[in-house]
Amino acid sequence: MARQPLGIELVKKGVVTEADIEKALDYQKMHPKKKIGDILNILNLCDSHILLEAIGEILNENTIYLQENDVRINILEYISLDIAKQNKSIPFEISAGKIKVCFADTSNKKSVEVVRLLLLNKGLIMEKYITFESNIDNILDSLEGTASENINTNADVSGMVDSIIKTAMEKRASDIHIEPLESNVRVRYRIDGQLMTAVTIDKEKQSQIIGRLKAISNMHQEKQESQDGRILSYPDYNIRVSSQKNVNGEKFVLRLLKKNEDIRQIFELGFPKDENLVNQAFNKRNSITIIAAPTGEGKTTTLYSIIDYLNRPEINITTIEDPVEIRINGLNQIETDTKTSFSDSLRTVLRQDPDIILVGEIRDRETAEIAMQAGQTGHYVLSTIHTIDSIEVITRLRKMGISNYDISSILATCVSQRLVRKLCKHCAKERDFTDQEKEVIKKIGDKYNMQFDLNGKKTYEAVGCKHCNNTGYFDRIGIFEVLLVNDPIKELIIQNASSLDIREKALQNGYEPLIIDGIRKVVDGITTLDELNNKLIIY
Repeated sequence: MARQPLGIELVKKGVVTEADIEKALDYQKMHPKKKIGDILNILNLCDSHILLEAIGEILNENTIYLQENDVRINILEYISLDIAKQNKSIPFEISAGKIKVCFADTSNKKSVEVVRLLLLNKGLIMEKYITFESNIDNILDSLEGTASENINTNADVSGMVDSIIKTAMEKRASDIHIEPLESNVRVRYRIDGQLMTAVTIDKEKQSQIIGRLKAISNMHQEKQESQDGRILSYPDYNIRVSSQKNVNGEKFVLRLLKKNEDIRQIFELGFPKDENLVNQAFNKRNSITIIAAPTGEGKTTTLYSIIDYLNRPEINITTIEDPVEIRINGLNQIETDTKTSFSDSLRTVLRQDPDIILVGEIRDRETAEIAMQAGQTGHYVLSTIHTIDSIEVITRLRKMGISNYDISSILATCVSQRLVRKLCKHCAKERDFTDQEKEVIKKIGDKYNMQFDLNGKKTYEAVGCKHCNNTGYFDRIGIFEVLLVNDPIKELIIQNASSLDIREKALQNGYEPLIIDGIRKVVDGITTLDELNNKLIIY
């Protein structure tokens, strides 16, 4: 039989009166997303503990009036803050492989299942509990870190926007998302590749924030279509701004690019510490090297490190970028714009007597063809492309219309990479590898004929502290794979062999896929198997 509305059930139990339910329904008209149980608690119409216990009996759910001192584990070891907020959930106790998780709404089966699967991947069986939404919100708000404390939402609009940007800089954010939602404006920072909520702002301030952002980024005030702009008023940063209209207003994303940032050496980025491999991969002429990865995985940073490694006074290096993110002394750096494409700039550069040419990205057939021609005429070309790994660079060039002959004769090196978060040294907690983790590592090793010695090795839990914004991770490092296009690979390309055949031959010739470098960094205690799984989905 269908259950009667919760309010009626509570009246029958004598927990509240019909008049109380009427008051709650009136409140719900103004706050339609609030549930009756939460409203009765907000209006303080009966004892909270008795109310919650009655709701649990009606819904046949375990209950707990959850408060901070009931949370006996570090929540962020088990689920991220954003996942906790999205699903209104808090893991609060663990014992014998079972973890207790409190929800604001267990009738939301999708949210319950998302959290259950996340915890199951960590080898934990979930026991669900229910509490009031306000209890969940209070505990999660305390985990926000110090970001919201540093943002002055009570200042005038200029001061508020300034504090949002400056706090992002202090927190090492690469991007700021300012998002109009239905009932407020949410500000999120992308730190080490992950989005975290910094603060929410009253909806009534939305138009002022939008107006201020347009003013300082030199955008049209009246125009609501997509726009691009720049903020140049912060001396150490070049800030790119993009606006996009959505159903709740205009969303802004600010990309923070630090000026005159020091170039990190290739080995600092996480590249295998093998000088011979670096020389084989990058010290070239009459060829092209391509860095492959999805957006936001550090391709440009790797290009800069290679250029820095090769840069000498007797070499003429020219770069074509969109935009120039880091200025390097001694280089000729060209920035493309709406009137000048990569291919147009590349044609001109070839008449400037370059030795090495960096092309920010191969986006189309025309750029790919000119880059190949540059490699054929004595130049060394470095560029990036969007593919999932180094082998697929060959497939991507084929799809752009480049012939197998040109690919085999000019393509020298393909490097693929991902960025994984590094464990925070201030709070990482040492522990033994679990049997499940050992099994995963052994399975990967067996697949690629690699052995990982785990004897005496420890791994670490990402705990979370103020230093790392309660994430357990601080900064990122690259995991890499390098395909050297040697004679056996060239022969297969000429024969139009599939990527599967090329991969098999490459593995026979010492090629190691991304996952191998990733596992090494897990075994060395640099990152975690969970973080590696987030990037490569290994289990």
